[in-house]
Amino acid sequence: MKVLCVAEKNSISKAVSQILGGGRVRTRDSAYKYVKNYEFQFEFPNHGVCDVVMTAVAGHVCGVDFSDEFSWGKVNPGRLFEAPIVDKASADQKKVAQNITQLSKQCDQLMIWTDCDREGEYIGFEILQAARKGNATLTLQNTWRAQFSHLERSHILQAARRPTRLDAKAIDAVRTRMELDLRTGAAFTRFLTGVFERYRNDNKDVISYGSCQFPTLGFVVDRYKRVKGFKPEPFWHIDISVKRDDKPTKFAWKRTRLFDRLATVLIYERCMKSNIATVTSVKSSPTSKWKPLPLTTVQLQKACSMYFKMSAKESLDCAEKLYQLGFISYPRTETDKYPKKMDLKDLISKQTSSESWGEYARGLLDGDKFSQPRAGKHDDEAHPPIHPVLFTKCPDLTMKHKQVYEFIVRHFLATCSEDAKGMTNSVELTWGEEKFNASGLTVLEENFLLVYKYQKWTSSTQLPRFELNEEIKLHSAEIKAGQTQPPSLMTETELIALMDANGIGTDATIADHIEKILSREYITKSTPRQGKKFLIPTVLGMGLVEGFEKINLNNSLTKPFLRKNMEEELKKICEGVKTKEQVTGEMVQLYRDSFATSVQSQNVILNTYVGLRRDAEAAQAGA
Repeated sequence: MKVLCVAEKNSISKAVSQILGGGRVRTRDSAYKYVKNYEFQFEFPNHGVCDVVMTAVAGHVCGVDFSDEFSWGKVNPGRLFEAPIVDKASADQKKVAQNITQLSKQCDQLMIWTDCDREGEYIGFEILQAARKGNATLTLQNTWRAQFSHLERSHILQAARRPTRLDAKAIDAVRTRMELDLRTGAAFTRFLTGVFERYRNDNKDVISYGSCQFPTLGFVVDRYKRVKGFKPEPFWHIDISVKRDDKPTKFAWKRTRLFDRLATVLIYERCMKSNIATVTSVKSSPTSKWKPLPLTTVQLQKACSMYFKMSAKESLDCAEKLYQLGFISYPRTETDKYPKKMDLKDLISKQTSSESWGEYARGLLDGDKFSQPRAGKHDDEAHPPIHPVLFTKCPDLTMKHKQVYEFIVRHFLATCSEDAKGMTNSVELTWGEEKFNASGLTVLEENFLLVYKYQKWTSSTQLPRFELNEEIKLHSAEIKAGQTQPPSLMTETELIALMDANGIGTDATIADHIEKILSREYITKSTPRQGKKFLIPTVLGMGLVEGFEKINLNNSLTKPFLRKNMEEELKKICEGVKTKEQVTGEMVQLYRDSFATSVQSQNVILNTYVGLRRDAEAAQAGA
């Protein structure tokens, strides 16, 4: 029997071929220069030794678009909500598809090796469609699907020997998402570009709309408006201190602060009838700083943004490269708990040769320091959390790749460690009728913090000894004034967290949406301040969001709810609760209603932008 295997990228195809072929692999060119065909033999269960040819695609084999009669400028954009959709392939995609079609003519079986996520499932279906042009006996029911999450040898061998089937429901969900994104994106983009025609660089620029881009932009604009519109409020609080062993100890007011100066003064004067405070509580209790949960894509992006000042796209690109080289597991995952059968100690043992963390890894194995990882609440049932597969010094990789790899390793080792342990001491004083608190921390065991250098937990100044019911003379007591502070501008770390919490994009696409609104110049990155880069909306970005807010759509395009609803509907397709046709029809109608209102109110949208632009130009001229 002859088997055709197809991976999503040539690097994966090459790595899998070397494992399955045992190093005895013949390489041939294909019509597309970036894809090779690898020939070898492999023994599949129940089929014996088979001749195998393994090749790859380069992402999607084709895209979706409208037929030529619905090209830009030929029809009213509103018609795109019902226009027929066709598959269209680029010249390179056609070469890739032709390679698969040609190879399938000599093959009896097709095996899909695309990434094991929803998008990979659909790409697998595209591969099947191309293969069927050369071999009509291939079907969705008889095509093998390899389930794998990294490129470690035994894992790949197991995936080859235990194939499953392509998931038809996941395929339908992706096709639905592609159709909705095309219809809504094309209709609103053509509409907005026409509305803003007079104001954009000699009519050359496109004002693009995306159902994830606009809510992402909305988050940035909302924070910016909160910062700029912030009005500080004065507040007052009472601070006291007592002296013990010639050292003053400060106590904080339990009320924290009041926004009424007179009330604060009256409370203070009532307390001032005595300069003696009473110890009403003395507590000492063990505390812990929890080790991190197993690593998801979103947490990786947030951490790399925070610790290394990388963009979400940079960190994901680095992780993807490390995965393709076989150093880490698949980097796109929502799962934050390890499978029960996962051999964590074997993975730890592979890190013992490191000069930086090898000693710590050996301590986990030999020093009885290993602790079962925490289990999160998320499991995408496709991939485990991100973890190292092999040890490497990353000799031929950039500094950013090394930083990402080191973080993934240290994070993994931290998840297999014990929590940090400490002791907290707290004392409560009562002065008059008011209560004041002081607390201290003693770190007893750093544990996971010894390897997880990205977090700190340090002992504070120790509290002196106090006895319950002890009466103490105050060293100082005073009213202090302050004022509320504005929130900070949005950081990329915060934006990633907001997008994840509100269902905007997936772990694999969040980075792309942020990059898109940057490249479209809807937002910019500010000059770093205090080591942070902030995201700031441009006049165009502000104009789009405020313009759409003014027309009061029933389903806002700049808030996350409509897109989140779409993602929930796509999950229902995957679960078999709804069909592709049901979800497509319902969502198209919601967007069509918003489109109709937008067209009727297009002058409001445009005038909002024009007004903001005029104000910005006037401010710049007066600067």
